[in-house]
Amino acid sequence: MSPAPHIPPPSSGAASTDLPTLSVVIPFYNEAPNIPPLLAELRATVERLRLPTEVVAVDDGSVDATLATLEAERLAWPAIRLVRLPRNRGQAVALWRGLEQTRGPWIATLDGDGQNPPSELAKLWSLRDEADLLVGARQGRQDHLGRKIMSRIANGVRRTLLRDGVSDSGCALRLFRREVCASLLPLRTLYSFIPACAVSGGWRVREVPVAHRPRVAGISNYTFKVMAILPFLDTLAFCWVLRRMLNLTPAADRPDSRVKK
Repeated sequence: MSPAPHIPPPSSGAASTDLPTLSVVIPFYNEAPNIPPLLAELRATVERLRLPTEVVAVDDGSVDATLATLEAERLAWPAIRLVRLPRNRGQAVALWRGLEQTRGPWIATLDGDGQNPPSELAKLWSLRDEADLLVGARQGRQDHLGRKIMSRIANGVRRTLLRDGVSDSGCALRLFRREVCASLLPLRTLYSFIPACAVSGGWRVREVPVAHRPRVAGISNYTFKVMAILPFLDTLAFCWVLRRMLNLTPAADRPDSRVKK
């Protein structure tokens, strides 16, 4: 199995003042019309918070004007760092490659379709002292009925089997300490298992209600296979992995805890 994303700790010394406090990773696949408003809203949010930020924008082998749009946005906002995948690899790989490029002590993730309002990052940022991983839970979800039903079933199965305590693991809006990356596994549906990976690594996870809005441009790339079949197979695989992993939760270190030989 491949290791977790190689994310070195922020450097110390004089150069550390140039490092961002927050790294925002956004995978994009054929989202050209959604990019300008999404990045404009994100920029307004972090500037309002006076938060030194880098944006790691990953073009996942798009065949529309996504790459050209991101390059134009980078000229207008130097905080943007562009990662280009030569072919479409899928959201999990794009997210992984983006995480590898982050430099800040805090990492946030967003979808490139604009349905998660970047302004909601301010809410997560205000709660950062209360958890190591803050996960958005979409309220009044603005998706078609079929997608909401599939998501509800998948979340119910995953939550029952993995016991990660999260009701909406598919929400891309997250904020976490960079150290949490050491607990991530290279699953094909990584975006749905970040909370479970964090819980298994002993990190504090908290779910936070966030707004959700309709897609205004482009076409969703989520299919029944992507939303139901692959997550179910990975859930079964992850259940097996959990049985083989070390118990790193704080309770496991207590003197009265059972020790497995």
